[in-house]
Amino acid sequence: MVMPWALEMTLARPNVKNIVLVEGVRTPFLLSGTTYSDLMPHDLARAALQGLLHRTAIPKDVVDYIIYGTVIQEVKTSNVAREAALGAGFSDKIPSHTVTMACISSNQAMTSAVGLIAAGQCDAVVAGGVEFMSDVPIRHSRKMRKTMLSLNKAKTLGQRLSLLGSIRLAHLSPELPAVAEFSTSETMGHSADRLAAAFGVSRVEQDEFALRSHSLAKKAQDAGLLQDVISFKVPGRDIVSQDNGIRPSSMEQMAKLKPAFIKPHGTVTAANSSFLTDGASAVLIMSEEKALAMGYKPKAYLRDFVYVSQDPKDQLLLGPTYGTPKVLERAGLTMSDIDVFEFHEAFAGQIMANLKAMDSDWFAQTYMGRKSKVGTPPMDKFNLWGGSLSLGHPFGATGCRLVTTVAHRLQKEGGQYGLVAACAAGGQVSDTHPGGVFWLIVLLKNK
Repeated sequence: MVMPWALEMTLARPNVKNIVLVEGVRTPFLLSGTTYSDLMPHDLARAALQGLLHRTAIPKDVVDYIIYGTVIQEVKTSNVAREAALGAGFSDKIPSHTVTMACISSNQAMTSAVGLIAAGQCDAVVAGGVEFMSDVPIRHSRKMRKTMLSLNKAKTLGQRLSLLGSIRLAHLSPELPAVAEFSTSETMGHSADRLAAAFGVSRVEQDEFALRSHSLAKKAQDAGLLQDVISFKVPGRDIVSQDNGIRPSSMEQMAKLKPAFIKPHGTVTAANSSFLTDGASAVLIMSEEKALAMGYKPKAYLRDFVYVSQDPKDQLLLGPTYGTPKVLERAGLTMSDIDVFEFHEAFAGQIMANLKAMDSDWFAQTYMGRKSKVGTPPMDKFNLWGGSLSLGHPFGATGCRLVTTVAHRLQKEGGQYGLVAACAAGGQVSDTHPGGVFWLIVLLKNK
């Protein structure tokens, strides 16, 4: 049986399965160090999976595979996808694996799910992401680690005493994790500050965009538009049902903050940057045939994606500028065809610099080898329910939030095409560094 709304399908490819987003959920995104502080990453991931099961009522044995993205791994649960799946009650016969690709880790989880379905390996895959910044691994110094490992292997009392005697006070200094590029040692905030300066993005422009993000997020939250958020009973604490980082301020208050990275003349501050966040997300991705057979009405068709890479020594946060024209060309669309834009807001300066680069013929010709600019998204279609600056940014979980938000906005606004873009730090074990991942999402309206 062919559903009437399926007749409107566009961008389908011959001999390629139609792959659909059935549903997406997330735990509330909370400021690190708040209500989730006593949990572990798999607790949040498990809550997201259970929320997805409850929302969809899909039988657990129908799911063929589970993939989760994360960035800073808890060493006790390195394959957090597996631990969360087992905790959520999925069968131990369902394979699960974890991927890491910096801020686009859950994007990679979703594209991996699409690949499994397109290859005919699976019909239903759960993808998601989790990040838990309230408790991150803190290591001993390398010298101390080497001494402790040697101590564990020592066979005689003399060997042990000798090793203990070699320990110096400096060896006890811990190694703290940093949101920085391994290859350059540059923090992401420093990169954002440098990028903003290169494109002449002022402090006022950044603060104005951050204020816009918080104001739109507050409006969406109050209107009940953030449908992907599920309530979560935190063990020993209250039920959490909404994000807690949405805090509209004023330009006057924001102007009082000092630069956070490049002092004293930088323009990136705590107010115009995304904050450290705890949270998890999950989406159900299926072949259209399987979804319809089970009675599901897909929220969106996942049509295409592109990964691009940038030199982390240059402007690694310009991924959206490089990737957007590529994915549009693959689909045969232009910017004017897109109804909904959702870009990851790592920093207000990063967003504004990308918008300026996308609107520059000179940049397109000089750096991209293109004849002309791709153009900028109209702001009346751009991140209308807030973004990472206000909703929060659990590194590994944001991609699923972006994709689900596009689907919900398309439904609410009656649009057909949506575009997701996200920049990321160098986060893969290879000789390239991901600059962005781009989804083209097609939602088909009911007749």
